Amino acid sequence: MDDARKVCVDGDSGIIATGKPWFRPKFEPSKNGGTVTWPNGSIAELFSGEKPGGLRGPQFHDAWCDELAKWRRMQETWDMLEFALRLGDDPRRIVTTTPTPAKLVKDLVKEASPTGDTRLTRGSTYANAANLAAPFLARLRAKYEGTRLGRQELHGEILEDKPGALWTLRRIEEARVKEAPASLIRVVVAIDPPTTSGEDADEAGIVVAGLGSNGHAYVLADASEQGLTPKQWAEKALGHYVAASADRIVAETNQGGEMVENTIRSVDPNVSYLGVHAKRGKVLRAEPVSALYEQGRVHHVGIFSELETQMCDFTSDFDPDEAGYSPDRVDALVYALTDLMLGPGPGVPRIRSI
Repeated sequence: MDDARKVCVDGDSGIIATGKPWFRPKFEPSKNGGTVTWPNGSIAELFSGEKPGGLRGPQFHDAWCDELAKWRRMQETWDMLEFALRLGDDPRRIVTTTPTPAKLVKDLVKEASPTGDTRLTRGSTYANAANLAAPFLARLRAKYEGTRLGRQELHGEILEDKPGALWTLRRIEEARVKEAPASLIRVVVAIDPPTTSGEDADEAGIVVAGLGSNGHAYVLADASEQGLTPKQWAEKALGHYVAASADRIVAETNQGGEMVENTIRSVDPNVSYLGVHAKRGKVLRAEPVSALYEQGRVHHVGIFSELETQMCDFTSDFDPDEAGYSPDRVDALVYALTDLMLGPGPGVPRIRSI
């Protein structure tokens, strides 16, 4: 919902900013989750791809589905919206999204035809060059042009599973679930902290996962983000630690050493913390976790597009320099699942909630 408000409505290129002075709409963020009203009486309501049930009951003439591939509960929300589009003679949807190889996205592309009900328009980042800063474009071109991630993010290509990848989207899809068990034995928040901050820095990998009584793990959230300062990624990780009633924060300390723990404890001195110093390379650490997916013992609760894109691009000879990015989301995922399922054990149990 925050993305819908910040990007679609309140952003620099959102509905409010691009409205004509003589026909500018009014935004009421507290009304029905967010309502935009135009001078002629037309009304738009905001909904989240995380809560498809919110679309039960309302009805509309049209819908704008932004970043469909990022919706955590993509198919469910899409289906509920289908029932809500029942007003007027020709209700329709427009979808604007980076095309990840999710089943729904691929199905929509297959349906597209010049004369059918679904029309497809493609565009690259470079087609929007006139509206973007030249240094920004230069950085993107230098870092991502010619890479798989660049083909997806810059040129809008749908990439199929990569030969030799440790994970495939098909395997992830087969084990995907709508909800985690109500009672989880343990929950951890794993952090792969960046060595620097700023717009050119690597992402801070932050992944939340839990272990069920059936011995299966459940990926609950991917809160990874680029550009965070140490205090910001520590606060964000601790926010998820509290929200998930987690048992422990697990953080990689190869680059930051004691600084990582000190940063986290400066926000919450009482947090349960485990620092992990990786002695093996990224691939060797990831392979046992990949095997857990092969066994069907890891389930994603909803869709995590950016994380899953990194996973399906991660091969046994993965080279960050060649790929153009560091797989920080994958690293955090590996640390979380290793602690839950491959480590020495949970240690002393504690009360998670009352």
